Amino acid sequence: MPALAQELEVARRIARQAGDILLQVYATDFSVTDKAGGAGPVTLADERANAFIVGELRKAFPADGVVAEEKEDVSDAKRFSRCWFVDPLDGTQEFVNRNGEFAIHIGLAVEGRAALGVVYRAVGDVLYSGVVGEQGYVEDPQGRRALRVSDVADPAQLRLVVSRSHRSKTTDAVVQRLGITKETESGSVGLKCGLLAEARCDLYVHVSDKSYRWDNCAPEAVIRSAGGVLTDLAGNAYLYDGSELQNRRGLLACNAAAFDKVLPVASQVARESGLLK
Repeated sequence: MPALAQELEVARRIARQAGDILLQVYATDFSVTDKAGGAGPVTLADERANAFIVGELRKAFPADGVVAEEKEDVSDAKRFSRCWFVDPLDGTQEFVNRNGEFAIHIGLAVEGRAALGVVYRAVGDVLYSGVVGEQGYVEDPQGRRALRVSDVADPAQLRLVVSRSHRSKTTDAVVQRLGITKETESGSVGLKCGLLAEARCDLYVHVSDKSYRWDNCAPEAVIRSAGGVLTDLAGNAYLYDGSELQNRRGLLACNAAAFDKVLPVASQVARESGLLK
């Protein structure tokens, strides 16, 4: 049996059930409130899905820690060698805008490293799943397919996926310096990484400190199970050991073939913007 097979099966089940919770709220005239400190919108869907996922994970794996977006307590990641990172609704703005581009993230870190990830898009029933070091898969109404990133190595030929709601001037700087001409818009970090894992896009750059470990734990496992790379903008792997919750050095997700050519450019833009010291 593959490593973490039971954990993967449970995470897939929980993600699909949580997806039903999101869709129930999505079908209503739900209200939107702002998080404290201007951290973005939150809805009843975020809160209900968060409570459900955390409860199910604690029942299934009582010896594991859980860190979830709607309860910003990182202590479990410091106390447990295995810790789940949960984003019950990645892309809340997309949920509010009703464009379907939001996802559930359930990731497992072992000894501070991303090990397993499930990213589920409830609208369209698309589920990405992967264990680092093993083959990842995508499941949708058309069937189940192995994930594999592209082998496009020329930066100018890369297909960039950019945020539909949060595009920045720093992203434009990376685009110009690499000579990129092909772009796709998408909500949710997980769905962007899913597009890379399916080889429908090749690169995602987030030159900002406005993301957190629950945003990227599951996507990192998925993209790595497809042969890709996800690091900070200095090229370092993020740790999920509770030492830090915010992604203060941005995100870079890329196929392996182009990573070494993209990283110096993305790092330089990040330094110029003040994100990297």
